[in-house]
Amino acid sequence: MNEYDVVVVGGGAAGLSAALVLTRARRRVAVVDAGNPRNAPAAHMHGFLGSDGLPPSELLAAGRGEVTGYGGQVISGKVVGVTPCDASAAGAIRFEVTLENGVALEARRVLVTTGLRDEVPDIPGVAERWGRDLLHCPYCHGHEVSGQPIGVLGGGPEAVARAHLIAQWSGDIVFFANGTALTPEQREQLAARAVEVVDVPVVRLVVEDDLLTGVELADGRVVRRTAVFVRPEFVPNDTLLTGLRCATDESGWVVVDAAGRTSVPGVSAAGNAVNPRAQVITAAGEGSTAAIAINNDLVDEDVATAVAEVRQDLPV
Repeated sequence: MNEYDVVVVGGGAAGLSAALVLTRARRRVAVVDAGNPRNAPAAHMHGFLGSDGLPPSELLAAGRGEVTGYGGQVISGKVVGVTPCDASAAGAIRFEVTLENGVALEARRVLVTTGLRDEVPDIPGVAERWGRDLLHCPYCHGHEVSGQPIGVLGGGPEAVARAHLIAQWSGDIVFFANGTALTPEQREQLAARAVEVVDVPVVRLVVEDDLLTGVELADGRVVRRTAVFVRPEFVPNDTLLTGLRCATDESGWVVVDAAGRTSVPGVSAAGNAVNPRAQVITAAGEGSTAAIAINNDLVDEDVATAVAEVRQDLPV
């Protein structure tokens, strides 16, 4: 049987958290996971209460075990399409969820938790060191590199603010402007906080013995650094949502309400697919919130269906 109350697309923190709530509510749930978590390069996860320092893979493995322990199904695969089906006589919502291998699942509700991808600067060494000593989130990794010689790679509109934030974790910060045009006021502010500014373009990250050791500049100099922070461009994995014509905001991100509902009835979303700033613990919370709203919605539908069936059986 491929019929479910809820199909969750994405088996990260948001998806598994939602599935756990729904399976405990005795709903038939399938989680379809493509196996490409955003934080896979990171050795440890931080800021998650009770699981600080835990490898991300262990959190997901534990979550899958909890979901299947309550009767949920975890399916390895990629969802390539979600299609609304004809509603029942009672107006019940239905979807067909199609996997890449051709398998089709029927669902009363769909929750999309497919995350986002980080597009990092095209500089040699950046992609290779991503999540290791080329970092993004200081709240996730700042403590682990505190007090070290740290670089902040510019080039984007939020780069200067990022440099000021990172300065909270170390007194040895170098801001590599890398094309960022600084105003006199910004230079004054960085100098006041003892943040050195380097205007020469960055050529590559220098790696020795599988460790970041410095940043090479276009003039041949190498500035010794043991960690570098950069703000990537966040690109949501929202093809399924936009394919369903879910409403988006002025920035192109799919809009959800406080309970994760999109503009399309029966379709919800949580985590980085709709919230670029969600950390692991945030995504898990959003998944739980969405799951409760979905279950309440299903209860309303169950009531309407039951009433319609009773009325149909009544003598005319």
